[in-house]
Amino acid sequence: MKKFKNLDCVLLVDDDRFINLAQSKAVERADIGVNVKAITNVEEALAFLTVSGDYEGTHHIPRPGIIFLDINMPGLTGWDFMELYHKLDKAYKAKVIVVMLTTSLNPDDHQRALSDNAIVDFLHKPLRPDMVVKLAERYFEAEEVEG
Repeated sequence: MKKFKNLDCVLLVDDDRFINLAQSKAVERADIGVNVKAITNVEEALAFLTVSGDYEGTHHIPRPGIIFLDINMPGLTGWDFMELYHKLDKAYKAKVIVVMLTTSLNPDDHQRALSDNAIVDFLHKPLRPDMVVKLAERYFEAEEVEG
């Protein structure tokens, strides 16, 4: 197992529960020792970001290091998430990378993602373990794992 500093949790934001389940399995198979939190709407995802890193009772809620964000969701979209994300206190965004993970083939979506300085990549579903590992290796420092 590889482990990375400041990467304790991966947040999946996708309205499709089946896709979240499949993506959760892909993150687990990446074997990087993270918690996975799957959320089906923008409002809950933003709420999770603002409480993660805190303690809830006796449980520490890990702050996500990577957010995989779908674009097309009913109600608030991935673009709405990004608009609200930019308004969050920078403490909630520290050491977090956002990756658009979508089925969109629209070049405008790709260009819009590239023009947003908080979005580090624009990837196409399905999420695979090697995609997770590559992102972790690119944006997080590897830790020594004993054992």
